[in-house]
Amino acid sequence: MSTLKKNKRLKRAKQLAKYGDNKPAFGNSIEYRGKAKYLGGNGRKPTGISRRLFKKNLQKIRVLEDGKVVRRRVPVRLLRTGLIEKPIVRKPFTIDETT
Repeated sequence: MSTLKKNKRLKRAKQLAKYGDNKPAFGNSIEYRGKAKYLGGNGRKPTGISRRLFKKNLQKIRVLEDGKVVRRRVPVRLLRTGLIEKPIVRKPFTIDETT
């Protein structure tokens, strides 16, 4: 096993731990026909079941990662919870005053 592959795997594992897996999840979309029994009907029957994708709400933003600013596709859920650290935006041609 080469070092390059190991470094890539470690980097990917670190990214997965921070942002999670951004792949869509599979599920079913079910179409029903009929009136529910509690509403006086004969019961609802499925007329069609098809596979579908549940996609995450991904946004392409700039993220502060290991002291560097990088672009990542990040789920909005992580942005709302504050788990993502965004870079400090300041006006151009100004010096950062940290005293």
